[in-house]
Amino acid sequence: MGYQKPKGTVDILPGEVEKWQYVEAVARSVFKKYDIHEMRTPMFEHIEVITRAVGDTTDIVTKEMYDFEDKGGRHITLRPENTAPLVRSYVENKLFGPEHQNPFKAFYIGPMFRYERPQAGRLRQFHQIGIEMIGSNNPTIDVEGILSALDFYKELGIEHTQLVINSLGTKECRMKYRQALIDYLEPKYDELSKDSQRRLHDNPLRVLDSKDEKDKVIVENAPSILDYLDEYSDKFFNDVKELLDAVGVEYIVDHRMVRGLDYYNHTVFEIMSNAPGFNGAITTICAGGRYDGLVKELGGPETHDSAFGYALGLERAIITMDAEGIEIPTKPVVDVYVVGLGEKTNKESLKLVQAARNSGFVAERDYLNRKAKAQFKSADKLNAKVVLTIGEDELENQVVRLKDMVNKTEETVTLEVIYTDFKGIVEKIINK
Repeated sequence: MGYQKPKGTVDILPGEVEKWQYVEAVARSVFKKYDIHEMRTPMFEHIEVITRAVGDTTDIVTKEMYDFEDKGGRHITLRPENTAPLVRSYVENKLFGPEHQNPFKAFYIGPMFRYERPQAGRLRQFHQIGIEMIGSNNPTIDVEGILSALDFYKELGIEHTQLVINSLGTKECRMKYRQALIDYLEPKYDELSKDSQRRLHDNPLRVLDSKDEKDKVIVENAPSILDYLDEYSDKFFNDVKELLDAVGVEYIVDHRMVRGLDYYNHTVFEIMSNAPGFNGAITTICAGGRYDGLVKELGGPETHDSAFGYALGLERAIITMDAEGIEIPTKPVVDVYVVGLGEKTNKESLKLVQAARNSGFVAERDYLNRKAKAQFKSADKLNAKVVLTIGEDELENQVVRLKDMVNKTEETVTLEVIYTDFKGIVEKIINK
């Protein structure tokens, strides 16, 4: 049967890859408006970068990382997420210096890796678009970050979105709440799912995030973290809500919403979709929040130890567009197709197709020395706007035939004329 791709990966083929390019282009366009600049970090990191940032008890570290020892005996992991690598780069390259943007605003687009059971929109190699804004504890940063995500989906044409927010407060707030949650859940230990039993003492906040139906019923009456916020955290969360109100963004506060990674504090958010194609199901399409403390944890200065970011799945964005019935143009469009008839025309066909490309047109030609009918069929398939035909007779007379494929008109011009003003002649036909 031949070789096959590894489980949990996909080949993104022509006809599909155009959707990816479109989504990436929209992201770049939106982030440019927010003065957020692209960064690219390595696809693998020293494992300590991830474990220190994400937390030893998270599912990523305990179950899902692709980690290995390299030939130099170093413990390496393929990146399971990109916040920790980007913050590591921020610290290592001293991007907090006076010559750099402050707050520093960066985005990334690229593959991440987690060893988990593959399912729709969740693969072992998956792709994320995300932003990180580092160096400011102004709640406006949180709101601008959320707005950039909402703008991204709006630009894609996705309409069925719902913003959900919560606050996790400071580390101290969370420790008090953590204990209150354990006290509430311990008497119900036997009723919890196996996953939640395992998480109860290591990472009890994740029990709130359980997808198990019995767990959902149990946590309905769990204490709210909002009751454990200190004065600073409470004011910060109220500021975030007021700022969202000021720009007319609707949101729901869900006190049970947490994030799976240890570095989050204060504002956390998710953007949910109930697009028609999901048949009533609600799915998270973007998630993130504030993570003050991570810069210092990875060796950076305390003066810049405030940050906010989010990540969204590229695959999931495309699935959501499908569920909304949004069509992305994926059909190939060629401006100029060169039909060469007879082997003697091969060299002139090459010169014509290159003249088209040098004039800024998308151009293609026949390489198989096929008959005219087959070549015109290819031109039609590629939605070619203009077809240039050169046969051995045309070559002898130093002319080429131009056909307007939209209006079905045809003219003959000399090769000397077409090479002198290729762009002008073809544009005149296209713009008829």
